[in-house]
Amino acid sequence: MTEKMPGAAGDLAEQHPDIWRAYADLGQATADCGPLSDREKRLVKLALAIGAGSEGAVHSHPRRAQDEGIEGEALMQVAMLAIGPLGFPRAVAAKTWIEDLSK
Repeated sequence: MTEKMPGAAGDLAEQHPDIWRAYADLGQATADCGPLSDREKRLVKLALAIGAGSEGAVHSHPRRAQDEGIEGEALMQVAMLAIGPLGFPRAVAAKTWIEDLSK
């Protein structure tokens, strides 16, 4: 790990580096197991974070997506796609969490 991560995840990584390393290795293995592009994987991870109702992850994935050059319109479309399967309130929450990045 080269940078300090924010919040509880960063605290866990510092306190338990072996656990964090195993978790990171699992994440890499899952990322490498199929044909999705990096862009597709990021958008799927955002959708999963929205589905889980994880505000922290919904903040993290758009921030990382922007760093990777993924346009904000695509991020917002993921939030809008949540309306059907997850409901209007969950989609609105995701929209506001994504918009937090522009504040």
